[in-house]
Amino acid sequence: MGEAPALCVEDLQEGFSNGFGLRSKGFKTSTDVGDKTFVIGCNNNDSASSLEVHIYDKSRGKWVIPTVLGTKPKLYEGYSTVLLNGDRIMIIIKGSTPDDCIWFLEQQKEASGTEVVAWSKGMRGDAEKPVVISGPSGVGKGTLINMLVKEFPYMFGFSVSHTTRAPRSMEKNGVHYHFTERSIMEKDIKDGKFLEFASVHGNLYGTSIEAVEAVADSGKRCILDIDVQGAKSVRASSLDALFIFISPPSMRELEERLRLRGTETEEQVQKRLRNAEAEIEQGKTSGIFDHILCNDNLEKCYENLKKLLGLEGSAPTNTKPSPKGIDLPPNHLVSKIDNKILIKNETPEPGNASKNSVVLDISSLKGGAPGRTRGLKINVIDSFSESLNGIH
Repeated sequence: MGEAPALCVEDLQEGFSNGFGLRSKGFKTSTDVGDKTFVIGCNNNDSASSLEVHIYDKSRGKWVIPTVLGTKPKLYEGYSTVLLNGDRIMIIIKGSTPDDCIWFLEQQKEASGTEVVAWSKGMRGDAEKPVVISGPSGVGKGTLINMLVKEFPYMFGFSVSHTTRAPRSMEKNGVHYHFTERSIMEKDIKDGKFLEFASVHGNLYGTSIEAVEAVADSGKRCILDIDVQGAKSVRASSLDALFIFISPPSMRELEERLRLRGTETEEQVQKRLRNAEAEIEQGKTSGIFDHILCNDNLEKCYENLKKLLGLEGSAPTNTKPSPKGIDLPPNHLVSKIDNKILIKNETPEPGNASKNSVVLDISSLKGGAPGRTRGLKINVIDSFSESLNGIH
């Protein structure tokens, strides 16, 4: 926790834009949360800059620089801040794209005496819980996942992992992996942007929060095919997921399957079997997993998997999901009434619904930082004299 030399108490006394006001004092606003004042903004007028956070602790009379987790929002043309119930601050960004205009800042538990805050992007509607599927090598989890995606191609999607190794021939960035530099990935891990990661043969591999949330943003349910250690890390994270462990009927059956594959040397088979024993023990006794499925019969196990996912008797859909953004009027004023945020268009255009005023219902927010805050409900109105009921 360090001092913030760019700010002083006089800045607060002179007055940053507070609450609903837009950009003042070099794009900064202040929001009081208990005995702390959160100053959010940039030190310059560059719209490509990210929003920074400083905290003034009134009880100690000190400025502090918090540890900031998650992806920081871009500034664009300006923003408003709204204090919600508890210690969550909503940031409404002016001039941004429909999928990037609502953000939330939350206080987290202090780490070793350091203030910690985290960002999350606000999203319209809800999303199905991601599905974490784990099991020892050779148990058939890859086959089960492929069957699921084949039958329900528009319902499920995979997160794309990050790695610091070099791309192999035919591998495409963003498709097979997100290829990145080690220094960048290490910083993102430190900033809390990864659910799980591991070092393999000198290279880092991991699953980022953004990669999982991007699948949900597209309207699909994310599947994570990771090992038990990875599942343990995800369970300890903020991600609300469904955890399923696939177990073999016996170690003897698992060994037979590994040998039938013919893809490993004898040394590799023995290593996988040793790892499998430890993974099965953890899978059944660690409390990580919500459900354990025994793959003694592939078709039967697949039907049980569909049952756990609420797909028993469901017909496959050929309709691609259509994610919805939040189309705010370009010039607006913000106010709050109970659990509704009123975004009033300053320059309405008759007959143009996208330019009208907007009401955000925040009574059913789910999830949170770092990642996504979902459950925003939206209603477009012609004027604030209209009823605020019927928000969808």
